[in-house]
Amino acid sequence: MIASEKFAQYAEYALQGMQLLFLKFSRDDEREADRLGVEYSSKIHYDAHKMADFFKVLQKMSLSESQGGVPTFLSTHPDPGDRYNSVNQKATEWQNTLQYSDWKINQESYLQMIDGIVYGEDPRQGYVEGNTFYHPEMKFRFSYPAGWQLENQPTQVVMAPQDGTALIVFTLASGQSLEAAAQSTIDQLGLTLQESKRTTVNGMPALATVCKQVSQNQSTGQQQSLQILSYYIDYNNSYYVFHGVSAEATFGNYFRIFEGTMTNFARLTDASKINVQPQRVQVRRVPRTGTFASVLSYYGIPQAKMTELALLNNLELTDQVEAGRLIKIVGK
Repeated sequence: MIASEKFAQYAEYALQGMQLLFLKFSRDDEREADRLGVEYSSKIHYDAHKMADFFKVLQKMSLSESQGGVPTFLSTHPDPGDRYNSVNQKATEWQNTLQYSDWKINQESYLQMIDGIVYGEDPRQGYVEGNTFYHPEMKFRFSYPAGWQLENQPTQVVMAPQDGTALIVFTLASGQSLEAAAQSTIDQLGLTLQESKRTTVNGMPALATVCKQVSQNQSTGQQQSLQILSYYIDYNNSYYVFHGVSAEATFGNYFRIFEGTMTNFARLTDASKINVQPQRVQVRRVPRTGTFASVLSYYGIPQAKMTELALLNNLELTDQVEAGRLIKIVGK
């Protein structure tokens, strides 16, 4: 993977997505969090055994994905099954110590609070179809290279090939003009400007730059050199910027790939791409006692989605659910 710390810090190397946030915490930290969570919830008379159920769901997630490999972030954490047993044990110990008789769960009231919340990614904040990224709120689109991974974050979009030898970062730039935005970025990242030209991208004013960055690899101590192609684009009273980054030795191989993505940036006018709506959690009552699968069928849930919703409710499809019980389904 390319390794300039300065540019990596700016780009956050979002190839790892939110996994990086998980990895900041050690297994010991999480065990301590479990211990404190049980203690605090027990002291205010909540049944901490229900906290353990969350780890049972994580364990089910691990098992359901085991054929394709356990999700990487889960492998860095204490085993969910162990945490389930540990939290249950600690909950029992605290309940025996406190000797309270009416432990709170309040499941129905909490379920009603989440009725209507967004489930999964909100496409209004950006989504991918094929190899095109659409942003309905900001009304732009661009295509990115086939086979590359894309990570949509709140302040930037990052794209990279599987081998991590290059990177495209798309974000907002600040400045009073395209030139000022470019200079601010150059100063911030410690870049050396090699080329600069005014151009247009699909009718929008733009500034293209090629920069170089030389730094020392903190792991090897060796000097390394990166080249960066940037396109600053003036659109809707904001400055957007693409940065295409690779090692200097391979920059020529990636230049056209970078440029192809950057010059593909365009206004989004297709109403069908703009008027998308997110999936939302819908809290519903079980109409009559039966298996969870039969309840999902009653609500018109397709067979292909039933396993996912069973996991969402921490149930098995064959479990009997009583009439009147609240469950979660997903829809628009």
